[in-house]
Amino acid sequence: MLRKARKESKMTQVILVDENDRQTGIMEKLEAHKKGLLHRAFSVFVINAEGKMLLHKRAADKYHSPGLWTNACCSHPAPEESVMGAANRRLQEEMGFSCDLTEVDSMKYFARFDSGLIEHEFDHLILGLYDGDLSPDPREVSDYGYFSIGEIDQKLRENKHEFTFWFRLAFPLIKTHLASQATVFSSIH
Repeated sequence: MLRKARKESKMTQVILVDENDRQTGIMEKLEAHKKGLLHRAFSVFVINAEGKMLLHKRAADKYHSPGLWTNACCSHPAPEESVMGAANRRLQEEMGFSCDLTEVDSMKYFARFDSGLIEHEFDHLILGLYDGDLSPDPREVSDYGYFSIGEIDQKLRENKHEFTFWFRLAFPLIKTHLASQATVFSSIH
C-alpha cells in the first residue's frame, strides 16, 4: 500500500528543467503550473495510414483548457520516468491504445490561462502511426476523430481558439516533419 501511495505521489509531480531540458528539480504539478516554472512535458501526435491525424476534445472538467481540441495525448513524465515511457503510458491511459512512438522535435512555450495557471513547458513532440481501435477515457476525452491535415488547417484558420495553445504551436512543427517524410506519409499531400 505504501509503494502505491509513493507511485501516485510521483505521478502528480513534474520534472523542473533548464532551457536545455536538464533536470533542475521536482515539484508538485499544480504548484509548478501556479508558479509558471519550466518543466518537462510531451505531446503525442498520431497519424493513421490515410495520413489523418487523431485529435481529441479535452473533457469538460480538465483543470485547464477544458473542451478544447488537441493532439492524441499530452502530459508530463513522472520523476525517474523517461519521456518515451511516459508517452506510451499516457497514450494507453488516455486513448486506450499503444503504438510505436518516435520523438521528432521539441519546443518551449509559456502561456497564462484564465484559471490563473501557467504552462511553461519544454515539450517533446512525439509521433506515432496507428490504425486500430480506440477506447478513450471519458475523464480525459469528450470527443475524438481523425482529420486530414487540410481539415485541421482550415479549422485553425476559422477558429483557432477551439484548440489548445500548445497544439497551435506544435501542429506546424509536426506538419513540417510529416512533409519531410513524404515517402512514409505520402497520403497527406
